[in-house]
Amino acid sequence: MQDAFDQVEAAFGGVDVVVNTAGIMILSPIATLNLDDLDRMHRANIRGTFVVSQQAARRVRAGGAIINFSTTVTRTSFPGYGAYVASKAAVEGMTLILARELRGKDITVNAIAPGPTATALFLDGKD
Repeated sequence: MQDAFDQVEAAFGGVDVVVNTAGIMILSPIATLNLDDLDRMHRANIRGTFVVSQQAARRVRAGGAIINFSTTVTRTSFPGYGAYVASKAAVEGMTLILARELRGKDITVNAIAPGPTATALFLDGKD
């Protein structure tokens, strides 16, 4: 990610907005979720968001914004979504703390939680 941010700064003179949307969703009851799947999902959803947010916190210019994606599913209790909700709740917690850490630097930090969206993430594996 450091190289990606370096390239953006070289091409455009700086970074003003970072929108962090990458994520995966693996559905399974908590009791039967394969731990390799849990690790893969958390690596994408939590670590990925953390690494991008870390670089953004160092590089976004004053007046800029960092936007992380969560999900409305964190407010539901759908069976099978436990691990996914845990990963997105972590994104929300991270986002709140980063906003406080960047207080006074004129950078906004927010999480948005869209509802169901017709993407592969939402549609795959569902009828």
